[in-house]
Amino acid sequence: MPHQSEGNKKYLEFLKSFIGIVRILQIVLGACLWGTIAANKYGGSIHFVLFVAVLFWLLTLALFFLTLLDKQDLVPVVGGERWLLCNMVHDIAATLLYLPAIGIMIHQTEKNSYCNLETYQHNCLYKVYLAASVFACLTATAYLLSAIYGSCRKCRNQQTLL
Repeated sequence: MPHQSEGNKKYLEFLKSFIGIVRILQIVLGACLWGTIAANKYGGSIHFVLFVAVLFWLLTLALFFLTLLDKQDLVPVVGGERWLLCNMVHDIAATLLYLPAIGIMIHQTEKNSYCNLETYQHNCLYKVYLAASVFACLTATAYLLSAIYGSCRKCRNQQTLL
């Protein structure tokens, strides 16, 4: 069996950890959400949902790779000892901003429910909005889980994510 370097062990440790798995879920579900919306016609309040999804998808990607590569000490002001707090604040903000996004998607889904009939001939966004609502709920749940995880670690006076 080949000998793994110390760096590879750290990568695997992070990827197998609870926060690593949840971060991957956040990235995948967030991409599914904004991909579902962006691939179809949208307008009005849906722009806010797309803004929240893309913003937190990009921020989560950055947090994920900084933590994976163990480079959080290079981030000024929020790195190092404040990294756990930074991640926790990010997760709480994401959860709070996803809540109105979920409300918007549910409202749009209900507003377009009239076209969910087999005899309806025109373009219908009901199923798109329904899928986006589900992805928004799952993504918000993933952010809530990581916020709770970070809060528990902070309450135990731990300073790292792992």
